[in-house]
This record gives sequence, structure tokens and C-alpha cells, in this order.
Amino acid sequence: MNATTVDARTTTAELTLRDRCDRCGARAYVRATLGQAGGAELLFCGHHFRAHEMKLVAAGATILDERHRIDEQA
Repeated sequence: MNATTVDARTTTAELTLRDRCDRCGARAYVRATLGQAGGAELLFCGHHFRAHEMKLVAAGATILDERHRIDEQA
């Protein structure tokens, strides 16, 4: 029951301005890929990721966390 966290600074699969949180529609900074659900992807803003982080980790999701980009100018 381990999650894999991918450091976005070392990958090319960055989230874009078009990616939106599946819960509220705000800009997404986190992508969670659920291997047990056939690779389903969920996108989260920072707030909603914090709310669901423990459940995602428990489910063994692969996490792409780009919250370090929140203060970047578009």
C-alpha cells in the first residue's frame, strides 16, 4: 500500500493551464494515477489533494505533485 510520488521537476508530463481539478474546476497541480482502476487519472487542486491525499496513498496511487508551481506566474 505505497504510493509513488513523481517529482514533476524531473519529468516531462507536466500539468498545463488547461488541466482542472476534478472536484472544483480550479487549476490542477496534482495528478493521481490509480493502477488498480486500470490507470484512471484524477486531477486535483492543492486544497482537494490535501483532503484526499491519505486515501490516494493508501490506494497505492502514483502521484505527480506540482504544487511547487502554485506561485508561478502564468
